[in-house]
Amino acid sequence: MAQSNDRGTVVLLQITDLHLHAAPDSQMRGVTTQDTFLSVLDYSRKVPRWPPDAILVTGDIVQDGSQAGYKRFRETLQALNLPVLCVPGNHDDPVLMAGLLMSPPFQLCGEAKFGKWRILLLNTFQKENHAGALGFSGLTALVSSLKEFSDEHVLICMHHQPIPMGSAWLDRIGLQDAEPFLDIINRHNQVRGVVWGHVHQASDRDRNGVRFLSTPSTCSQFLPDSEFFTLDSRPPGLRWLALEPNGQITTEVNWVSSSNQI
Repeated sequence: MAQSNDRGTVVLLQITDLHLHAAPDSQMRGVTTQDTFLSVLDYSRKVPRWPPDAILVTGDIVQDGSQAGYKRFRETLQALNLPVLCVPGNHDDPVLMAGLLMSPPFQLCGEAKFGKWRILLLNTFQKENHAGALGFSGLTALVSSLKEFSDEHVLICMHHQPIPMGSAWLDRIGLQDAEPFLDIINRHNQVRGVVWGHVHQASDRDRNGVRFLSTPSTCSQFLPDSEFFTLDSRPPGLRWLALEPNGQITTEVNWVSSSNQI
């Protein structure tokens, strides 16, 4: 269970794939995304592990590219008085994000230090492409960061999945330069974990001693291991991450339905 304590544990609340719209009552796939976003936050604020050291938001904040959607997101999280670490997703508008989410308590991409941990926030957005990529500049910057922070535990955060999910349709729109990315991870043993959104489902895998974690959406979910696009019946979700001083990661996914609202 992820929970702050006096041993130097860093606690993050990861939310992802909010898919907000300009109008707060807009629906996507039968879900009012503003309502599910708020229900996830309300649930999180009522559990004993609140408050986290930061909120991590791994992309697809807004579905329709609207300034109003980003402003409402900003106003909602600004009121919590916590650091908010953001990366863009394929449905996002990075220009709007840069204009609205670059001043405290918000941070867009880059890196952040919490205790013995360095959080790297990677941009995998590609214009007019649902798949993601870091590109030459992004991969080069990643190597530079890992060389600079060689004596710290590192958590890498992005939107697109760097490993196959087992769903043909989803894996076609994952990280296109996953092979060089994974090669970089293999060569830097201070990387403890990689987390992402995009796939609207929870997974937890170990690859060469590194935790690879996907997190469910705050709205609707995709059915795991499906060849074609298929919705799952699971409710909105979130992930808690406890980053221990010794480099270990303890994590838990919570599913938020009307039956488990506190």
